Amino acid sequence: VAAFFFFMIALGVLAFYGIQRASQAGWSPMLFRVMEGITAYIVPGGIIVFVILVLSVLHFNHMFTWMDADVVAHDKLLQNKAGYLNPTFFLIRAAIFLGGWIGYREISRKLSIAQDNSDDNSNFKKNFRFSAAFLVFYLISESIMSWDWIMSVDPHWFSTLFGWYVFASMIVSGITVIAMVTIYLKSKGYLPDVNDSHIHDLAKFMFGFSIFWTYLWFSQFMLIWYANIPEEVTYFVTRIEDYNLPFFGMVALNFIFPVLLLMNSDYKRVNWFVIMTGIVLLAGHYLDIFNMIMPATVGDQWYIGIPELGAILFFAGAFIFWVFRALTHAPLQPTRNPFIEESRHFHY
Repeated sequence: VAAFFFFMIALGVLAFYGIQRASQAGWSPMLFRVMEGITAYIVPGGIIVFVILVLSVLHFNHMFTWMDADVVAHDKLLQNKAGYLNPTFFLIRAAIFLGGWIGYREISRKLSIAQDNSDDNSNFKKNFRFSAAFLVFYLISESIMSWDWIMSVDPHWFSTLFGWYVFASMIVSGITVIAMVTIYLKSKGYLPDVNDSHIHDLAKFMFGFSIFWTYLWFSQFMLIWYANIPEEVTYFVTRIEDYNLPFFGMVALNFIFPVLLLMNSDYKRVNWFVIMTGIVLLAGHYLDIFNMIMPATVGDQWYIGIPELGAILFFAGAFIFWVFRALTHAPLQPTRNPFIEESRHFHY
């Protein structure tokens, strides 16, 4: 859960970064180096998640019941899904996705650095084309990844909304971390040209995508609950009966708190307020991943104790180390981006 959560943050930032590049947004180039620093964690984070998946295939852990031949032999539904849910194809898909995400991150980062030393906009235009192509790949690969790595722990259940739901959790967590890292760097005297309007826009995205996540959560929950089809509704019955506090607590943290704290436009410009809201949001989306994985793997034998807190601290430490290490490898403000002046003078 912790390994995927921190990897998910970096992947969400990569998607947001790709959107900024492809849309040629004028407000955000001052934040590109922060985004590139955070996405550096995709390499170690992706490798760790891939190793966990390989260990699953080798039966060192038992998260995915469809990998157990004895279970499949007595389950007609899993036998019908064996063409897709089989260990070899599973790992091939994971390798393709990770290769594509890491490849785009490395190419875009090199083009971004090269643009600062270029006399023309050729690297900027290449980055635009790569970003547009990446977003197509990302939308497909992120959906399939969410089916493979998360939804298949419950191999009898499926939701056609699930890819979007995971994406919403991913991108709101990523934008939250961009805001928190930016505010921290600015408090230390870096990023002098980043102003309150940049923070305000990031907080608007935090607010907006929190509403988007709630819309998707409610759409999935309401339709399945109201239809009351046994093989579908069991997913939520399990979570409401055995995970009552983390299930509804997650909704409060991811919807009610952001609405109350970020509704007011002035509060989005108060740095400590954005940080406080960000901490609440990250806690809520960690619980979201917890609720996705735990019921199918440990049933009602769950708790949040030293192993869970230790894992969070371990991966948080690795994430912080890798991100801030990456931030030291290039100037924190781009210089030759065609939109850099628009971003520098970004005010309402």
